[in-house]
Amino acid sequence: MTELASVLALGFLLGVRHATDSDHVVAVTTILSREPTLRRAMQVGALWGLGHGVTVFLVGSAIVLGGLVVPPRLALGLELAVGAMLVLLGGLNLVAVWPGLAPELAARAPHPHQASEPRLLLRPLGVGLVHGLAGSSAVALLVLTTIREPFWAAAYLVVFGIGTLLGMVAISLGIALPFRSRIASPRWSRPLTAASGALSLGFGAFLVYQIGFVEGLLRRVAR
Repeated sequence: MTELASVLALGFLLGVRHATDSDHVVAVTTILSREPTLRRAMQVGALWGLGHGVTVFLVGSAIVLGGLVVPPRLALGLELAVGAMLVLLGGLNLVAVWPGLAPELAARAPHPHQASEPRLLLRPLGVGLVHGLAGSSAVALLVLTTIREPFWAAAYLVVFGIGTLLGMVAISLGIALPFRSRIASPRWSRPLTAASGALSLGFGAFLVYQIGFVEGLLRRVAR
């Protein structure tokens, strides 16, 4: 039992560390840059963590308990989806700053202060779901090499998800705090939104290129 408790504690710490992955931080920063209040930061971090945890638990449990095998090409495809999602998030931020880039899209994407609360909260939940799908295979394989008992393997996935959720809430608060006093001024809000959008767009494009062309996923699909 002591050994299992240590493994679960390690799972929690690994979950917290998992929240700091660069693609996770870039995505949440991009979402928060348009309205980085402390309340919004907690909501975004918690919902991202919820979406991520749900998919990691469901897919991870299917792998650990049900013997599901995720083909390498599908795993790469999910990682490619993360890159495409970051490109989309970055593009939406840039359109918010310069509506002329895509007038029709800008007209359909109201400012955060004008959008309804449920609509605002769907974005971090959906982003977390995509991130969880992309990372679930790696987490499940780690569990398989560490824990053989199905119940404790499932418990590990839950603890890992809780650690990731709390880690992302802390990261989100850390992102929002430095800008809380300055963001009220348009002098700071527009550059921040543009910078976070450019970062997300560039990082997402890099992931798409790396997975699609360097690792050859898109070339394989074309064949």
